[in-house]
Amino acid sequence: MEELILEDKKAMIFLNNLGNSSFDQFWILISEKWFWIPLYVIFLYFLFKNFNKKSFFYIILFVALGITVSDQIANIFKFGFERLRPCHDPSLKGLIREVQCGGQFGFYSAHSSNAFFLTVYLTILLRNKIKWLPYFLIIWASTVAYSRVYLGMHFPGDIIVGAVMGILLGSFFAILALKVVKKSETKE
Repeated sequence: MEELILEDKKAMIFLNNLGNSSFDQFWILISEKWFWIPLYVIFLYFLFKNFNKKSFFYIILFVALGITVSDQIANIFKFGFERLRPCHDPSLKGLIREVQCGGQFGFYSAHSSNAFFLTVYLTILLRNKIKWLPYFLIIWASTVAYSRVYLGMHFPGDIIVGAVMGILLGSFFAILALKVVKKSETKE
């Protein structure tokens, strides 16, 4: 485990130091949850356009539940593992660019988990309707996830575990939503 943590720190130093102060504001913006509201509205439009009103309600309900679960599990992990964020890790002082810093603990990244949750959830629900969407979503989620390393808030391992958790939760909630939607459509 120590070797894995050491490699994660080395990757953090390398990836974080690819940054340049000229781009800091861009990556801060990318990492800001509220910046993506227009994109979320577009996602809602795609769902509304491709599902009837009752199905749309269930799909939105499962998005809300899934994001809440994703966030809360990340918080449980953060306080369960108590792994310091890179910006709080004394062994990295002077070795990384600390553009922003959050709470003390960072394992695992809720930003990464939530972005990959939405990526997988929307891909499963809309895969046969909007062919280009999965490619866009993977690029979007990866960009959001990397922004956390760039800013000095998460180790690459935090991002990877967050992405895996998001993928698992996105799959689970999408399959559940589709079952509920299918069941509600057969009752009509």
